[in-house]
Amino acid sequence: MITSHHNPKLKEVRRLQRRRERRFVAEGEDLLRAASEAGWPAVYELRAGVDVEQALLDGVSALGSGTRALAVYEQRWEKAATGPLCVALWGVHDPGNVGTVLRSALAFGASSVAIGPNTADPFGPKAVRASMGAVFGVPLARVASVAQLPAPRTALDARATDTLTGPGEGTLVVGAEREGLPSEVVAACDKTARIPIAGDSLNAAMAATIGLYEWTRVANR
Repeated sequence: MITSHHNPKLKEVRRLQRRRERRFVAEGEDLLRAASEAGWPAVYELRAGVDVEQALLDGVSALGSGTRALAVYEQRWEKAATGPLCVALWGVHDPGNVGTVLRSALAFGASSVAIGPNTADPFGPKAVRASMGAVFGVPLARVASVAQLPAPRTALDARATDTLTGPGEGTLVVGAEREGLPSEVVAACDKTARIPIAGDSLNAAMAATIGLYEWTRVANR
């Protein structure tokens, strides 16, 4: 059992909680179970009272209440985003929104989630927690341009004249709540669509969730 905060594994966990590397941390028995069910092996697990003293595990936890278990995993990235149903995030800075989109993508059967420029790390601690384990179940791919996304590409744009309708296929491209999608990204997409609402905007996670529901609700009846 680990009894010193100088242990190399604890040092690595502390480092991974602060900065992005090829590995990441998942905390909580539910997340560890989701990883196991997805066939995603841990590099190592640390369980309080079994592998490490509870106080030491709490000391490296990113949760305010501490944790009973955490594990370190290797990141997985696909070579390309795939269809028939992909969600692309462009400039979504909030890791909580990114994690929630992963959860919605898994729930609605998306083939992949594309992480575009200036988007929060889906393997960061906050995104992993918000995904509720979906980070282990949805293929992820980095993209640098719209051309790398499965066609047809539909930009969610509040200024669009057409309303988003389903069933849909290809890629649903979602931007940040305030900034929306950059004009060059919208122009590069095959079409634009909006979600009709009374207010000014929805956050990225809510917009992606509604979009996925609309695109899949006819097919899933």
